[in-house]
Amino acid sequence: MVRHDGTGKDGAVGLRVLAVDDEAPALDDLVHHLRADPRIGEVCTARDGASALRWLDRALGEGRPIAAVFLDIRMPGLDGTVLGRVLAQFTRAPHIVYVTAYEGHAVDAFEIKATDYILKPVRPERLAEAIRRVSEAEGEDAEAASRTGGAAEPEPMPVELSGVTRFVAPAEVLYVEAQGDYARLNTAAGSHLVRIPLAALEERWRGAGFVRVHRSHLVALSAIEELRLDSGRCTIRVAGAELPVSRRHIRELRDLLVRKARRAP
Repeated sequence: MVRHDGTGKDGAVGLRVLAVDDEAPALDDLVHHLRADPRIGEVCTARDGASALRWLDRALGEGRPIAAVFLDIRMPGLDGTVLGRVLAQFTRAPHIVYVTAYEGHAVDAFEIKATDYILKPVRPERLAEAIRRVSEAEGEDAEAASRTGGAAEPEPMPVELSGVTRFVAPAEVLYVEAQGDYARLNTAAGSHLVRIPLAALEERWRGAGFVRVHRSHLVALSAIEELRLDSGRCTIRVAGAELPVSRRHIRELRDLLVRKARRAP
């Protein structure tokens, strides 16, 4: 994993980006060019799609999301087009710039609404143009968010039940468990397995009162019945289930619960 210090050459905070390529020489070359651009503040790296998803998940948990993903297409396991479709489900999806040796996936990139499509070998001036597009798009996103006052009302999640599609509203969900690339929605009436990573669902339902308490759990704040600290271990009780709370989430969770209690009549 490669990191930069988070600031551009002029001292201003730059873009935090993720470079993904399974070939080490190509990844090193891409990182070198990215770090040379003054608009880039921090460069993170991954060697495959699954690692990239874990990186994005961790970045969201830290409250420092990735602005753009510079992504190869042909990789073992989770390839770039599949990963791009997953990222497109995020409420605030990172901008996607494909960096590939193949021209034949441009249609896929267009459907995913990728910000740019660069052919290898990477030319510095071409990469600079892609970074310009990402930077401008980030500015437009921030302006749109300020005009609307934040994210739109989160949408319900479609689930399949014996051949029938039902829509589960965020308000019905008590907590969510990560199960690989899937998430299990736990409601008072039962549970539903949906094909969406926990990080993507966290972004999609960010405005619906959900809080990340662990790398494997997303919880409706209103459903928490109690918080318990015992010998340095923190757990919460939700609908009779005892869920672990990661150390880095304890302080934020306690603050949220205190504020919630103060607002209660």
